[in-house]
Amino acid sequence: MAKVITHIFRCIVGVLFIFSGLIKANDPSGLSYKMQEFFEVWNLSALNDATLVFSILMIAFEIIAGVAVLLGWQFKLFSWLLFGLIIFFTFLTGYAVLSGAIRECGCFGDCIKLTAEESFLKDIILFGMIGYLLAKRNTVQPLFNNYVSASVLSLSTVLSFLMQIHVLQHQPYVDCLPYKIGNDIQEGMKAPLGSIPDSTVIKFVYLKDGKELEFDAEHFPEDFNDSAYSFIKRYDKLIREGNAKPPIKDFVINTADGADTTQAILSDPREMMVLFVKEMSEYHEWVGDFKAVTTVMQQGGRPVIVITSDFDHVKKVFEDNGIQVPIYKGDAVAIKTAARSTPTLYRIQQGVILSKWGRLDLKDAIAH
Repeated sequence: MAKVITHIFRCIVGVLFIFSGLIKANDPSGLSYKMQEFFEVWNLSALNDATLVFSILMIAFEIIAGVAVLLGWQFKLFSWLLFGLIIFFTFLTGYAVLSGAIRECGCFGDCIKLTAEESFLKDIILFGMIGYLLAKRNTVQPLFNNYVSASVLSLSTVLSFLMQIHVLQHQPYVDCLPYKIGNDIQEGMKAPLGSIPDSTVIKFVYLKDGKELEFDAEHFPEDFNDSAYSFIKRYDKLIREGNAKPPIKDFVINTADGADTTQAILSDPREMMVLFVKEMSEYHEWVGDFKAVTTVMQQGGRPVIVITSDFDHVKKVFEDNGIQVPIYKGDAVAIKTAARSTPTLYRIQQGVILSKWGRLDLKDAIAH
């Protein structure tokens, strides 16, 4: 009976880790941003620049460990490694539940969203399974000889890295983000139909006799008067959190001088090209490809614009390369979601996403 349970647990744990790794390998940047979210809560923002490397390595390890568990190869080693990993995951999801600072843990990326509570429960169950496998580690025999097992593991390792590198240079294989092709950005900025908004109450803070007093509009003090009370501030206090969260948040397009031009651009009836640039890195070999796209589009009378959170740097690089297009300022978080590859080129019309291309595919837009 113990042998059957061990076999079942091996299959469940191995398949689940492979599945989890593949889902996240579809969008390694998403896991990177989730890590940054944790680091910011822990005041470790200095590590943000390293999160993409952490993300790639963690994803590859999940896939490799899952394959190793199924093969039974070096099972003693991998059972200990998985046990350490599940302790780490359980700590993260437990922290998210207890602190309330993180709503989603990103266990299965953006394609399968789990709440912090659901992720924690999953990890508790996995903790029990992996703990059992660790206790039975001496009874597990490999399915194949060392040569075959090592070959399969080596192939899994190479493919896990190649898959992620491809996604970072192009686009996710499966787009689960609110900016996927066919979506209307303007509709995505609205709360879902039937959703419940947050319930809030307006609170007033006044100073009286050196003490701060707080009350709402229905509970003003009986002796309230302008001479005795000095106004400090008013704010909205959350009473009950609703679920009226739009899929697309913080999507605002500003001109160089700060004027909001979001609706003007999203309502434009013309088909246009929009380049999202989160930041202009030291290596911008794609600029030549974008210049070629811009030349063809402008000759055909099709507008081309750039939205970036790195305005000054982008403007300088484009001027140095003779690229003359309107450049707008955008929110960095919104751009991170819209542009998993830096940069990402969109073809839109009245806010509807018709096509998009990653960094190495910009010239493909010429044919559209």
